Amino acid sequence: MTPAERAPVRRGIRLLLVLALWLLACQAALAQAAGDAPRIGVATMQPGTVFFERFGHDALVVVDPATGAATSYNFGFFDPDEPGFIANFVFGRMRYRLQALPFADDMAYYRDVGRGVSIQWLNLSDAQARHLAAALAENARPENARYGYEYFTDNCATRVRDAIDDALGGALHREVGGRSRGSTYRSESVRLASPAPWMWLGFDIGLGPAADRPLSVWQESFVPMRLADALREATGSNGQPLVLAEEQILPHRIAPEPAEAPRPWWPWALAGFAVAIATLLAAPRAPRVVAAAALPFWGLCTGLGALMLFIWIFTAHRFGWSNHNLLLFNPLCLLLLPGGWRTARGRAAGPWFDRWLLVVAACTVVALFLLWLPVAPQRNAPWIALLLPIHAGLWLALRRR
Repeated sequence: MTPAERAPVRRGIRLLLVLALWLLACQAALAQAAGDAPRIGVATMQPGTVFFERFGHDALVVVDPATGAATSYNFGFFDPDEPGFIANFVFGRMRYRLQALPFADDMAYYRDVGRGVSIQWLNLSDAQARHLAAALAENARPENARYGYEYFTDNCATRVRDAIDDALGGALHREVGGRSRGSTYRSESVRLASPAPWMWLGFDIGLGPAADRPLSVWQESFVPMRLADALREATGSNGQPLVLAEEQILPHRIAPEPAEAPRPWWPWALAGFAVAIATLLAAPRAPRVVAAAALPFWGLCTGLGALMLFIWIFTAHRFGWSNHNLLLFNPLCLLLLPGGWRTARGRAAGPWFDRWLLVVAACTVVALFLLWLPVAPQRNAPWIALLLPIHAGLWLALRRR
């Protein structure tokens, strides 16, 4: 074969080699892309000692496979110095934002205050992990980061839950949305707030019947620790457990999360009847003392009742609307204060005092009736057991004979 005849053959061989090398490069690029999926985890922070830390916290962690850098996507940031912050808090118009920051920086505070942190690494496909990482990066952009915060239905935990569910194509909601442990927004709130008496009293008195509907596991995941439990029991799209591995990042060095405990009504009833009996025994000999002791009680009822009315009428705190405790901490007690003051000073209470005493006592009976109704029930049996005897005892003790 002459040199002129071999030239086309050599060119063909070179072309085949170039094509083969290109195909190998494409294959390597595809293989590298397939291995470039980030690692996704859910960091769960245990409850702290400050009132807004009682419910715990969580964040999504994205680990870059190329650099190993871990980014924390934290939905719990707010700015107390922003204009109108206090007014927005009072009226239920809170604005929170998603913040992306280095994971080590996010953990510094929890390490300093002794709050435990664990991470659940999720068993996601490469496509799901990339989708979730991209969605978080887009959500963290300044123009997208802010959202309207709602304590029970749109908070730091529900945002994490929803982001995972979106990556799974709704599979998490389908799996846990039909299960329930029987907990409610009230039971979870009172449990977690129990180390601070003023806080659990506020939740228990201020929440209305909407807070007493049984929650699904999906709804219950508004609590970060409950979300961790739900993820621990869930399965991924491949039928395998959704949580691939779990590790403790920081030890918990303060009081642990409060355990669930029953709330019997009978101790409250014993206390209520004890106060009522003492009132009836003291009234014939010292009506002025009984009236003087009733004044701060009626003042407390007036103040709490006015606050509950304000929440119902003027704010967006919808879980405080239609509160049956208005019948127990009755704002009508305001009308008892003039007559009670006159009685405490040894003067006639006035013609309407007896009637208002009866109305206030009758309202507590209405609250008991509503407790038995299956429509929008409210779990306020302990408060009824305590306050119905007290209001009835004051009516029997201070009415004109």
